Amino acid sequence: MTERVIAVVTAGLTTPSSSRLLADQLAAAVRDELSGRGIESRVELIEVRDHAHDLTNNLLTGFPTAELGKVLDTVTKADALIAVTPTFSASYSGLFKMFFDVLDDKALAGKPVLLAATGGTERHSLVLDFALRPLFAYLKALPVATGVYAASTDWGSGATKLRTRIAQAATELVAVLHHETPAQADPYENPTPFEDLLNG
Repeated sequence: MTERVIAVVTAGLTTPSSSRLLADQLAAAVRDELSGRGIESRVELIEVRDHAHDLTNNLLTGFPTAELGKVLDTVTKADALIAVTPTFSASYSGLFKMFFDVLDDKALAGKPVLLAATGGTERHSLVLDFALRPLFAYLKALPVATGVYAASTDWGSGATKLRTRIAQAATELVAVLHHETPAQADPYENPTPFEDLLNG
């Protein structure tokens, strides 16, 4: 079977960043899921921070540099996308939005996308549904049902729940990639951070 290309766009501002850490774990889970099906894959990682100046110039001039053009082409041609943003003011970061502002508005049409975000507190987990999903709906992408939000506490004692959400989201992305109906997780078995707050 043809190799699957997974583009990973992460908009963390520091090195290292929790957004990059989450992106790496999501990419590994998707690769494992594909490998389990006997499918080869290649991950193309894009650190938006590395292209910040080119993105600004693109917005000002209307034209990408050669390097930025290659990055945008990578996302356009990928079979699926993993998009990870840090949370700022209860939404995606400006740098994250700038990347998708310069991407052709038809580039993601029909493309399976796994949405993810990081933040300091579980209270920001609604960024997935109230900011990211509307953006990718506008771009006509196909976000999978399970988004992954990682708060600061998820890297410690909450790591088990985070790994479960990552695995579920990866399974759904690969299923949508192969035009299957993904099995839905039981929301009461592995609640999102926001659901944890409501229940506890």
